[in-house]
Amino acid sequence: MSDPTELSGESASGGARRGRGGGGGGREARRALRTGGGIKQRRFIERKLSPFEILSEEGLAIIEQNADIILEEVGIEFRDDAEALQILKEAGCDVQGERVRFPRGFCRKIIRENAPATFTQHARNPERSVTIGGNATVFAPVYGPPFVRDLNGERRYATIEDFQNLVKLAYMSPALHHSGGTVCEPVDVPVNKRHLDMVYSHIRYSDKPFMGSVTAPERAEDSVALAKIVFGDDFVENNTVMINLINANSPMTFDGTMLGALKVYARHNQAVIVTPFILSGAMAPCTPAGVMAQTLAEAMAGIALAQLVRPGAPCVFGSFASSMSMQSGAPTFGTPEPAMVLYGCAALARRLGIPFRSGGSLCGSKLPDAQAAYESAATLQPTVLGGVNFVLHAAGWLEGGLVSSFEKLVMDADQLGMMQTFAEGPDLSENGQAMDAIREVGPGQHFLGCAHTQANFETAFYRSNVADNNSYEQWLAEGSLDAAQRTNNLVRKMLEEYEAPVLDPAVDEALNSFIAKAKESMPDAFA
Repeated sequence: MSDPTELSGESASGGARRGRGGGGGGREARRALRTGGGIKQRRFIERKLSPFEILSEEGLAIIEQNADIILEEVGIEFRDDAEALQILKEAGCDVQGERVRFPRGFCRKIIRENAPATFTQHARNPERSVTIGGNATVFAPVYGPPFVRDLNGERRYATIEDFQNLVKLAYMSPALHHSGGTVCEPVDVPVNKRHLDMVYSHIRYSDKPFMGSVTAPERAEDSVALAKIVFGDDFVENNTVMINLINANSPMTFDGTMLGALKVYARHNQAVIVTPFILSGAMAPCTPAGVMAQTLAEAMAGIALAQLVRPGAPCVFGSFASSMSMQSGAPTFGTPEPAMVLYGCAALARRLGIPFRSGGSLCGSKLPDAQAAYESAATLQPTVLGGVNFVLHAAGWLEGGLVSSFEKLVMDADQLGMMQTFAEGPDLSENGQAMDAIREVGPGQHFLGCAHTQANFETAFYRSNVADNNSYEQWLAEGSLDAAQRTNNLVRKMLEEYEAPVLDPAVDEALNSFIAKAKESMPDAFA
């Protein structure tokens, strides 16, 4: 195949490079920025702010010691995967049945010596490639809900058309740096075939980085095969073009499905995010320190296996921890305890020397309402302040992850833009210091008409495309719409104006041919 830098680098309306503000102009360029083609995307965040720390050196050492005790004395179960057990046994671990106990310091040593501290995930449009790790933060949309809340306000099972529309909205949202993965679960497509349509949708309707399938090892292999059609065999084997979510089945268990997908991606040099999925009090202790220790132990066990499969395979330490209602058993979001876990695990990942995934715009609300906004903000702020590198569920999450919402994806994306501006810190250039303006205006005057304000007024402050800052009279004249109603109109307009990024017709034909053959090779299965 062609070198990936030659593939799909231009949008339908005149070029991704031009759309990012790198030259070009005139009426057509301005039109391109207003529509789906040539979207002026924002580069992934390169944080200027130091991460917020809540644990001392002594506190972090205690958590690490407790994680080592879990790994050495309690152990981790690796279920339904004889190969994984054999790999760990040959590496010197104590394997009794499916329970694996690790020598003290084994996991930390193998991770520090092999796993990269940062890596690049390449997009089919090179300008959309992202760095994962270090001071970088990458925002990706919601992942996994079986339901959507559509533009008519109906909560229903998701379809492949919903999936495609969510991919389009993520593509058109400048502060979403990533297309994500299972942005919803399209239940109108057979279970054993839908991964083909989902991966294809990310490739066809966006040119941002994307995630592969993890619901079976053979579906992970299909994801790699589709990526190779786009990027070429050698490029995929030597570079990272997909990042993939591997959940531990907490407490202290990995199942065969996740282990199979982990091994496939690691062997092909594709990134895995090893994430214990924890509802505190049910799947881990109900204290932040207990959750941190168990999370670190589970994550290190999975990442160590990936490094034994292929030393140097890119890995991300993931944490998903929510509190829960002790009255109903339902997960709760925006509470302080998960924020403590996020801050602590982010610091533990930095000490381990690998990227960290957590956070997002999480909420338990059923609608994109005030509860959704408050809880999402209370999750998003620690995400940014804590220095999270890869942020899944950054936009579109409702109802504890059961629902993907079109309106909330766009509302959240607006907040992500604000967070990006905040995380990049104050401008300390000569223009940012604005001393010429202060000298020009002097005491007792105003800055509205000075040269500096006139030169900077268009970009001085973040402009929300969701908030209404007009007068009361104008708000009345425009229909007295609340934020959700305004966003509903905005989503409809975005989808109407969407233009797909260019995809080489030969690549598209090869993708569709592979998918057709794969689907023909197996009967439909809906379970």
